[in-house]
Amino acid sequence: MARDKPHARRLHGLAARLCIIRCALRDLTSPSVQRQHIELSYAIEPRRAGSRLIRNALMELLHAVREHGSISAAARVLGLSYRHVWGELKRWEEALGHPLVSGEQGRSAQLSEFGDKLLWAERQVQARLAPQIEALHADLERAFALAFDENTHVLSLHASHDDALVLLRAHAAASARLQLDIRFTGSVDAIAALNEGRCVMAGFHTVEHAPPGSIAQRTYKPLLKPGLHKIIGFARRTQGLIVAPGNPMRLASLADAVARQARYMNRPLGAGTRVLLDELLAREGLAARDLRGYDESEPSHAAVVHAVSSGNADVGLGIESAAREAGLGFVPLVQERYHLACLKSALGQLPIVALLGVLKGAAWHHQLGTLAGYEAASSGKVESLNTLLPWWRFNKPKAGAPNPARR
Repeated sequence: MARDKPHARRLHGLAARLCIIRCALRDLTSPSVQRQHIELSYAIEPRRAGSRLIRNALMELLHAVREHGSISAAARVLGLSYRHVWGELKRWEEALGHPLVSGEQGRSAQLSEFGDKLLWAERQVQARLAPQIEALHADLERAFALAFDENTHVLSLHASHDDALVLLRAHAAASARLQLDIRFTGSVDAIAALNEGRCVMAGFHTVEHAPPGSIAQRTYKPLLKPGLHKIIGFARRTQGLIVAPGNPMRLASLADAVARQARYMNRPLGAGTRVLLDELLAREGLAARDLRGYDESEPSHAAVVHAVSSGNADVGLGIESAAREAGLGFVPLVQERYHLACLKSALGQLPIVALLGVLKGAAWHHQLGTLAGYEAASSGKVESLNTLLPWWRFNKPKAGAPNPARR
């Protein structure tokens, strides 16, 4: 097991320790301003016995002076030089505008009234927040423990919002110790992030069997290159009209939404569902200006669902699972494929190998089937762009010449 390996054992000797690294006042010279500016930070250190409270260098200095009665004794206890402790106390007195200790340099010292009040205030806060501080310690230590576990992998993924990806994140973590670091964004932005090296994988979706010359082709073809990118099959899903329960406006198409002046909630520029909407409008001979609310947008399927359920919109385009989960009506319009794209050169990386294994597993196929409107479709299968996105056409190679379509 991982805990028996040297690198994994190191995590048991490390603790993510929280410490307040700065406490300062802005506009200190103005007597009317008393705003403390608190910054929190943490340090990864060898584990040591002692308090799990938040640590602060100034409070530790004041406590040591009070407990040991002199600056020199406080310095010895803290393992610091007398010069350093004296200088720090004077620096803080100047910054805070109040004396912290009384007594002359080199002699016995005691805290001033202000110094005592600072320690009292900190003890009150620490006592009140102790459960939250302990929980934060535990969360940080669990998170960093993964970095030292050789059997755990992390895969950075920018992707169009998708309910199945949310389900996959939990399933992969539990079944394969694969942590999916997902940032939901538009399909176009996700592929751009992949090409710029800001992630290892991008998630986007297209209508199945999109014809040549489609808006999807014009949108995605410039971003994806045969021989450079590979597509990993993920899922087939249903997109359609999200409407109020019972579909009171009896909408069966976008043409109905236009004819009945239904208030539409769109997705933002760069979102794959907005690309799909433009495609469907073009198929029905409709213009964007015909759709009431085309310029209004929400960032996710869930946000569109909320807009409809709250009465701020009559209809929006989205996935079936989001509508069903909220108890709304749904009118299916198209089947699409959700794709995962990566660089061909990254296919051998351990996180991607682990993901392929998860996607091919029967357990994942079963979980995917629990989402309304989803089914497995070549899940985990690595395919070339011109197989799933037939927008590239290559001339037949001459005899003896390599065929670029097979790259």
